[in-house]
Amino acid sequence: MFSASLELILSIAYREAESRRHADLTLEHLLYALAHDVDAEKIMQACGADLPALRHDLDNYLQRETERLPRHSPGEPVQTLAFRRVLQTAVLHVQSAGKDEVHSGDVLAAILQQTNCFAAEQLLAQGVTRLDVLNYISHGIAKVPPAPNRDGVTPDQAVHAGAEDDAPTVQRDPLAAFTVNLSERAAAGQVDPLIGRSVELQRTMEVLCRRRKNNPVFVGDAGVGKTALAEGLAARLLDTTVPAPLQGAEVFSLDTTALLAGTRFRGDFEERFKAVLASLGQHAKPILFIDEVHATVGAGATTGGTLDLATLIKPVLSAGEVRVIGSTTIEDFKHIEKDRALARRLQKITVDEPSPEEAIKILKGLHARYAEHHGIEYTDAALTTAVKLAGRHLRDIRLPDSAIDVLDEAGAMLRLRCTETQPEGNEDRAATPTKKMVTAADIEHVVARMARIPEQQASASDKERLRTLEEALQRVVFGQDDAVAAVAKAIKRSRAGLGQPERPAGCFLFTGPTGVGKTELAKQLAIHLGNEFLRYDMSEYMEKHSVARLIGAPPGYVGFEQGGLLVDALRSHPYAVVLLDEIEKAHQDLLNILLQVMDHATLTDSTGRKADFRQVVLIMTSNAGSREMSAGAIGFSGGRSKAVRGRIKAAIERIFSPEFRNRLDTTVTFGTLTPDVMEMIVEKFILQLEAQLAERRVAITLETGARQWLATKGYDPVYGARPLARVIQAEVRDRLTEEILFGQLETGGTVRISLADGDGPLKFAFEPSAKPSQTANAVAGPETVG
Repeated sequence: MFSASLELILSIAYREAESRRHADLTLEHLLYALAHDVDAEKIMQACGADLPALRHDLDNYLQRETERLPRHSPGEPVQTLAFRRVLQTAVLHVQSAGKDEVHSGDVLAAILQQTNCFAAEQLLAQGVTRLDVLNYISHGIAKVPPAPNRDGVTPDQAVHAGAEDDAPTVQRDPLAAFTVNLSERAAAGQVDPLIGRSVELQRTMEVLCRRRKNNPVFVGDAGVGKTALAEGLAARLLDTTVPAPLQGAEVFSLDTTALLAGTRFRGDFEERFKAVLASLGQHAKPILFIDEVHATVGAGATTGGTLDLATLIKPVLSAGEVRVIGSTTIEDFKHIEKDRALARRLQKITVDEPSPEEAIKILKGLHARYAEHHGIEYTDAALTTAVKLAGRHLRDIRLPDSAIDVLDEAGAMLRLRCTETQPEGNEDRAATPTKKMVTAADIEHVVARMARIPEQQASASDKERLRTLEEALQRVVFGQDDAVAAVAKAIKRSRAGLGQPERPAGCFLFTGPTGVGKTELAKQLAIHLGNEFLRYDMSEYMEKHSVARLIGAPPGYVGFEQGGLLVDALRSHPYAVVLLDEIEKAHQDLLNILLQVMDHATLTDSTGRKADFRQVVLIMTSNAGSREMSAGAIGFSGGRSKAVRGRIKAAIERIFSPEFRNRLDTTVTFGTLTPDVMEMIVEKFILQLEAQLAERRVAITLETGARQWLATKGYDPVYGARPLARVIQAEVRDRLTEEILFGQLETGGTVRISLADGDGPLKFAFEPSAKPSQTANAVAGPETVG
């Protein structure tokens, strides 16, 4: 358990007591031996001990105050209780730290825990505390600069008490151990330039020039550039044109993780932070930057204690001698707001996400550094595409950080691709005659991979999508050509810039019977536009209190800190198709909220965060008028009379208020389904089934009679086409299940589905692929009532 060097020290202490004929082996003998050990000397010197004076005082004490044995007495020195307790304490501390051996530093720390002990009193008299010893042996932080050793050479390495051979570098200044000098990095050109943010930077300097409470805190989403703003401030302060109160100011970034690491005992953390403040006080105009400042609330607090970093910095914030800059996110700023004393000492500066135009300027200012790093070039189209696609598909991180990530990864991808295609034997791979160019296509590929979406969906150019929007929707939503045309026209108008810029891209009310394609059209529209599809069932928002789920609970209520579902979703996916299904079931308060959304394209949740609806297609579905429509049509119906349309309009006006209807782009009424449309839907379901069976190599051929029979059986005037899925499951899927698992389609094959008689049931003919010579076996299915 004891290291080899500590075993030697204990042996020396014993021999010292024996040579002096002392009856007891005391802590003074142990400290005297430590004072003559090379490793222990370095530790005590780093903690401020005067070793010659310490040795002299210990020698006098051992000569005059320690009991001696009679001359020629056969007795041996006996360990005192304090001696054994120190060794036991050192062993327990080492075990709790997960170490294997006890070293001299651990014993020194244990000695300093003793009371009524001359050895501990001598160390304390020279200014050596237990925290000083622990700081040095754990982190290599010297209380004083190391003195020259016996050879007259200043040591560059400190001895780590837990590992004799592992000697970390002495950190003479706490600022070097726990902070990063951003001003030095900016002077050396090691920080990226700050593009834009002139308003935020000016406001920051104004707060810093205040007499009291001169502590700004940057509040904004992750990736908007809060840390870059602090680095830009450090670079700006190097300019001679800055205001006089800030000339010569230095910015230090606090490393909170390093400050906390290894603080096992009460007081360790506080001692370190005070050392940082003391070192900052030696500079003329220090500015301390604390990234993720919300983490200071609770940081460093021991179990059951209340003293954390936030408590320690409050006096500093009030005095104004050391100016502090913090950064945090909107969500995490709530933790600071709970501590009112801390919040009032900070001046909030909101850092919003830059607009796409501003983000493009930022990328144009930064791309040269990434091009130099990767040895490539970026086209202007690549920069624009990176901002556009990152803003649409990578919403977990805000602009400009998300676009910078795309730019960086595209450069790395092209760099590796060029390296892999280098001819073998070409050692000088960097000496390529021309630099490769990152194009918009490369950016699209990277975004598709990062967002895990199909590559065609990440295409920056949506002209072709808009050109074919109506035709594409008509291929997947059958029998509702008027509805598709109305939606496509409104979307194109918005994308052409002819819509109202402060309103959503589209606000539609889909009305009509159930099962005619209202929800399907919204879903297919999202797929074709490459937008996120967000569906909310309004039957869940029938009560007044349930509206809070969308925009967040009011302050003081459960769930206040969680925000609202709709606001959170739109902040993550600003390009979306939002479907509010069966809107007539929602509470009136929700409809009142939608008035604001449809008019100003903005929704604010209970915490003050705003969601932007300008790129959102808002679709609300309703069954209003379906009863009037069904009354005017028996069975399949392809058209509606003028009287029926009037009754439908009256039903919509009866349910929805004039101010609600007036904010809609258009009200789209879906008609009932015709026999031809039902047959097309049957064909679509069968194609989906065939795609599912592609891995099992099963092909399906559906004859006309069977298709018509399924269309008739799967249609219901009340439920529309919804029963069709159940009919196909019962009549087709269940019949194929047995054959695929145990019958003729185990190894694949072809299925021909026809009508056995004039009115059913279905007949299945199987042709297994593994037995091509086998005659097709016709099997009639169970007869069902049509």
